[in-house]
Formats: sequence, C-alpha cells, structure tokens
Amino acid sequence: MILSSKLRGLFIGASVFGLLGPNGVFIYYLLLRPDDFQAAMRNPLTLAFIIEAFLVTALLAVLIARTGLGKWGWKAFIALSLIGGLGFSVPLYALLGSKTEAR
Repeated sequence: MILSSKLRGLFIGASVFGLLGPNGVFIYYLLLRPDDFQAAMRNPLTLAFIIEAFLVTALLAVLIARTGLGKWGWKAFIALSLIGGLGFSVPLYALLGSKTEAR
C-alpha cells in the first residue's frame, strides 16, 4: 500500500491517540484505580464492548492471514492490538506495511 505523507501523518496521529487516549485511560484505571476497574468489569455494557473488540480483532486477524495484507502477518497485528487496542493497532499496522508515495 502506498500512502501520501498527509495520510501517513493522519495514521501516526490516530495510532498515538489510540495508544495514549482510550488505552491510556484503560491502563490508568487498571494500575492506579483497581476498584473502579473491577466495578467497570462487572458492568454488562463494558463487557459487551470488550467482547466486540476481541471479535473485531479476531476477524481482522483472519482477514490479514487469508489475504496476506501487510508483511508483518496476523500475529504482529494481534500483538499490537493487545498492546494498544484497535485504535492503535489498525493504523500502525497499515503504516508498517506501507510505502511513502513517490513525489
């Protein structure tokens, strides 16, 4: 995949936001506010979003494996998703497998 410099910047920004934004909040509550984290994990709405995130991650990993998207493979995508969630892994995985647009 060939990305323009503007699109690369957008993907970098989205990846940083995904890692520090939603995932940063998750890590903060996991490590520093465990009682609040436990309360959230008992909430059915929270669990529904977590289950959906795992389902989408699995479906994207199958898509990557079956189509050969990217040079890093589905295992790298799963690792990135576990590190920083889908908001981090999807744009970063696209960046890792892309080339800069020729000028």
